[in-house]
Amino acid sequence: MPRVAVARAGDEHFGIDINRVVEILKAQRIYLLPQLPSFLAGVVNIRGDVIPLLDLRKRFGISSSSEKERIVVVRWGKEKVGLLVDGVKEIVNLQPEEITGPPSMFRGLKTEYLTGIGKKGENIIILLNIDTLLSSEEKIQMEGITKNTGAENGRDKKAAG
Repeated sequence: MPRVAVARAGDEHFGIDINRVVEILKAQRIYLLPQLPSFLAGVVNIRGDVIPLLDLRKRFGISSSSEKERIVVVRWGKEKVGLLVDGVKEIVNLQPEEITGPPSMFRGLKTEYLTGIGKKGENIIILLNIDTLLSSEEKIQMEGITKNTGAENGRDKKAAG
């Protein structure tokens, strides 16, 4: 059954399909780009790759001031995207009976962002649908950022080398 990395944003626990997770990193320096869409916190440089950073707290309207931020790097199509969260709690296996479909409304979250709700003991885990975290328009904006930063990054490497 599904294995998920359980990430925390505010008081909420989000489950991210472990097959989509590339790595989990401590917070890095976040670079702000001009005219960045509101759903992005900025970009990070991870071993030479410039990766856009989606702040789950901003996306879901969660207020938090964690000092132990983590970046969950996930596969998003052919690209990698970082999800900025307050922390990563654990990796859990969810049995079929521990998963229910998304309710019609869940604490203000749009149900298209969810694949379901996981229940592990007393904890509720909101199972994220990585593919629908961004609208079509936001995906186009994100792809533009990854292409532009990737091209600039490539030029910088050649100039420096």
